[in-house]
Amino acid sequence: MPIVTISENSAIAIPPDLMERLGLKPGDAVAIEEGEGGTMVVRATPSPDPHPDPPAGDFKPLEDTIARKNLQTLMQFIRGVGPKLSELLVKRGVNTVEDALYLLPHRYEDRREVRPIARLRPGCTEVFSGAVVSADMRATKGGRRFFEAMVADVSGSVTLKWFNSNPTFMKRVWKPGRSGVFTGEISQFGHQREVHHPDVEWLAEGQGVEEILAADPVNFGRIVPVYPLTEGLSQKVMRKVMKEVVDLFVPSIRELIPTALLEPLHLPGLADSLRTVHLPPVELKIDDLNEGRTPWHRALAFDEFFFWELGLALKRQGVTLEQGIAFQVSHRYTKELAKLLPFELTAAQRRVLTEIKNDMMAPHPMHRLVQGDVGSGKTLVALMAALLAVENGYQVAVMARTEILAEQHWRTMHRWCAELGIETCLVTSGMKGKAKSEALARVADGSAHIVIGTHAVIQDKVEFSRLGLGIIDEQHRFGVLQRGILRKKGGNPDILVMTATPIPRTLAMTLFGDLSLSVIDELPPGRTPVETRICFESRRSQVYGIIREEVGKGRQAYVIYPLVEETEKSDLKAASQMVDQLRETVFPDLRIGLLHGRMSPEEKESVMGSFKARDLDILVSTTVIEVGIDVPNATVMVIEHAERFGLSQLHQLRGRVGRGAAQSRCILLTPGKLSEDGEKRLRVMESTTDGFRIAEADLEIRGPGDFLGTRQSGMPDFRVANILRDAGLLEQARQAAFGLLEGDPDLSAPVHAALREELLRRWGQRLELAGIG
Repeated sequence: MPIVTISENSAIAIPPDLMERLGLKPGDAVAIEEGEGGTMVVRATPSPDPHPDPPAGDFKPLEDTIARKNLQTLMQFIRGVGPKLSELLVKRGVNTVEDALYLLPHRYEDRREVRPIARLRPGCTEVFSGAVVSADMRATKGGRRFFEAMVADVSGSVTLKWFNSNPTFMKRVWKPGRSGVFTGEISQFGHQREVHHPDVEWLAEGQGVEEILAADPVNFGRIVPVYPLTEGLSQKVMRKVMKEVVDLFVPSIRELIPTALLEPLHLPGLADSLRTVHLPPVELKIDDLNEGRTPWHRALAFDEFFFWELGLALKRQGVTLEQGIAFQVSHRYTKELAKLLPFELTAAQRRVLTEIKNDMMAPHPMHRLVQGDVGSGKTLVALMAALLAVENGYQVAVMARTEILAEQHWRTMHRWCAELGIETCLVTSGMKGKAKSEALARVADGSAHIVIGTHAVIQDKVEFSRLGLGIIDEQHRFGVLQRGILRKKGGNPDILVMTATPIPRTLAMTLFGDLSLSVIDELPPGRTPVETRICFESRRSQVYGIIREEVGKGRQAYVIYPLVEETEKSDLKAASQMVDQLRETVFPDLRIGLLHGRMSPEEKESVMGSFKARDLDILVSTTVIEVGIDVPNATVMVIEHAERFGLSQLHQLRGRVGRGAAQSRCILLTPGKLSEDGEKRLRVMESTTDGFRIAEADLEIRGPGDFLGTRQSGMPDFRVANILRDAGLLEQARQAAFGLLEGDPDLSAPVHAALREELLRRWGQRLELAGIG
């Protein structure tokens, strides 16, 4: 049994009922030892003095330690959980009591009343009682066998069905005349109501329904939690285990967020919230529970958001306290570059450059995220920032997520830098032998001023002479950890993060809360919005006609496929097969090139060079052209199987056209039948070219994990919180966390000791918060 309020050499505050169970009386001396699985064992020695004065002292630190220890109790030591059940729970991710408390029900069933069979509601999970009228094996018209039973009460009858059951066992158990209490989801087929695979509690001879319900208050007469399970684990067993855990260990939950922060939000405490979501009172609305919109669900979500945002706030605070590089701005190179440009910078580019320049001149490291829609001119802004660092005698590292994108950046930057006498260098994991060793030598001796590459730039072998600025492109493919490694390559270099994928505000706060935010919200002049439309397979010949018409005007076209080669399992059209068909039967008179990710860098470079030089009319490609490729003469893009792409990816692909003054078109070619989500995505693309609106829609349709590509996203693994459902709470948690640090910048106040310890335990490693330990 967990003990909550205990201190060495002091009186113990233990509830009276627990005193009785432990055989303790006032004045007994108590020793606390660690038992199996991390449980706390209390041993008492009777006191000769029945009324000693309890010594004064601060009990809280030891109380907190014991509470934390209790929550780490292994599940195998919980009553009713043996080694076999413990193995199943571990498969479900439940190793400790704390894991169990945070494995929340994924839905709830209303079992508050037993309904007459005539009043059973289709689509609802219901509890009803009755007697078996008939039971036997049956077969569908197609010959599939199943077991069927008819159950009736005085009001009517209902059919129960089981597929893949053992006929001998079922016939032995389901005997006509036998009575029971049944639970399951009601389906309606014509006039017949059915329940597939119901739960059953059989009534003993002479036993009434009320009696059996009273004997099992965990599964009847209440709103029942339904937990995520693993094979071999039943809801009935899970509920029994969870009730034991909640009853015994919720008292060990510590309320760490200051009450003053929770009260204005009208949120209940953590312990009360965990108890309620596992064992909801009968008066709660089941819809609110199932949607996770109760105050208790909200309190748990706020708790998760608060600790994450507190970690981000501390990271940001830590950056502002660190000694960085205070760059001097001489405009030696930036003014020269501005003279070379054949166009003026937009007002948005100038505004963002001012924000970056102010950060770089400050004595602490810059940590800034620059968001900009497709074609807004982020690469130029990044280059201007890089030139500021080079003016001061520092090196710059530019990190892109793919080799083709790194090569694209290198070509763009190298072209301008060569005119200014600045040395650039490309470093990718694909480089081998002499080329690689020469590149690494130039980085190490400082002769390479701007180093551009993939994640290879942060590998151990890469040593910089004097790194002053790190630029990370397409940030949400790189986690917080990669940012940290890049910072360690130099003496606290400034960090500039660029993303061409507009990120909704809620995600930006979650992922990049430790970064300052700049938005380039203006496209360069002379760009014409791209006209987008959905075309079905039946209109393919018209689509080909549009390509031919544009090529006839001297323009060029892209045709995008989701795969390089077709597979036996896939009916998707693939680039390498379709390029042959287009060359031979559709456009035999046009010049067609092929680009895909499996080609060598030299092959890709050659094809892209031919397309840019207008030696090709049509470029057939996979999504390798998603980002960074700039051919203003290309005015048509046809995306095959557009329903298979995410919204953000479609938006990035579309950004390859519309880069000149001529009207451009993007055609989303798709087979006739679309899923609901597939149609939603394509309709959004038709209706807007605003990247931020598209990102919000994409996030709603796909959810945060898929939107970002979960494994590499840097997205925290929230157990309860949902950034879509709980967006308002995220904002409140952020304000509360940042507000708390205003009064205690490094959480060093004794009153925040437990808060700091919990933050380090939850997110210390992930956010690299070791410095506050």
